[in-house]
Amino acid sequence: MVYCEGAEVADACARGELDSGPDWWGIWVGKVRWRVLVPTRVSTRLIRAGRGRIYEVVLRQAVYEVVLRQAALVEGGAAARGAASRRRRGSRWAEEEGSASGDGEGLLGWGLLGDAYDRCGEVCAEYAKTFYLGTQLMTAERRKAVWAIYVWCRRTDELVDGPNASYITPAALDRWEKRLEDLFEGRPYDMYDAALSDTVSKFPVDIQPFKDMIEGMRLDLWKSRYKTFDELYLYCYYVAGTVGLMTVPVMGIAPDSKASTESVYNAALALGIANQLTNILRDVGEDARRGRIYLPMDELARAGLTEEDIIRGKVTDKWRRFMKGQIQRARLFFDEAEKGVAHLDSASRWPVLASLWLYRQILDAIEANDYNNFTKRAYVGKAKKLLSLPVAYARAAVAS
Repeated sequence: MVYCEGAEVADACARGELDSGPDWWGIWVGKVRWRVLVPTRVSTRLIRAGRGRIYEVVLRQAVYEVVLRQAALVEGGAAARGAASRRRRGSRWAEEEGSASGDGEGLLGWGLLGDAYDRCGEVCAEYAKTFYLGTQLMTAERRKAVWAIYVWCRRTDELVDGPNASYITPAALDRWEKRLEDLFEGRPYDMYDAALSDTVSKFPVDIQPFKDMIEGMRLDLWKSRYKTFDELYLYCYYVAGTVGLMTVPVMGIAPDSKASTESVYNAALALGIANQLTNILRDVGEDARRGRIYLPMDELARAGLTEEDIIRGKVTDKWRRFMKGQIQRARLFFDEAEKGVAHLDSASRWPVLASLWLYRQILDAIEANDYNNFTKRAYVGKAKKLLSLPVAYARAAVAS
């Protein structure tokens, strides 16, 4: 493994061709392949590689900055951040109900906050059964916080993919973002908001990943094609990578972990990217029928495929070869993510590892369907799920 700064990467790329993983590029020099680890902090650039071909190196400055910001917040300590957040809270609900009852205890005093968390748990149990089961191993405070974050993410996704999606406008998303800012300041609009507002007052959760997820919803309003994997990666970060950054402060990092906080967050980010790439590969046909193609158009072209091929939905040898490469890349992100699971708090490892394994098996199911993701939906059967859970539990228990 060779560690290179930006200029060195440019020199290396000039000597041969290039392929990539989550945070590296493989450089071919003659018949020898060098694996180059590239720091994501370097600005995006165009590099002219061997034989006159131009490659756009995927350097994710904006995403990296969010990772650093959240890691610094965690390293600064949850208690300090929580105290500062509680000082600035001016909960609309607490003011109204506190003045009415005279008890001055705010949300907890009149019991609605507990109901709000219970409702979040019910939603999580209905739509994410396996993950919900895993959260039962967490402390009550962490469990409820994860439920609150899950529900906010689901509600945000439903804005553009739910039954009322056709009525959603950029202005509606702007209002949703303002509502997010209000709940971070202790002014929730409803019970679900109240649960998240309480969560962010107790854990060192930064608002930026939440805002970035809304940005991903904005993309879905107007963007239906992605020219390169660079563009697709950023979209995947917005709609899924952000979830890892939201939840790691709640999941907690193992006290005896020797890994850097930044590396744990990078693994969480990789899991979100892997999950979204898997969603994309599973739903190619469904998305195409909705007029969306979430595949790198330049890579389709190099494979000899066109938009019309996707819309036609016929499995060919060209499609199989293309899909093999896409699945390989998704697995690389899963591999990167799995490295970080051992560094989470012991009570949080099982739900994360179980969901990682189950999602990765969707890629196996696509292969088992002979890469027909146009008319066949790849899924993991109940029997496989049940077999995976105890294995994941045992692996999480011995992780170190």
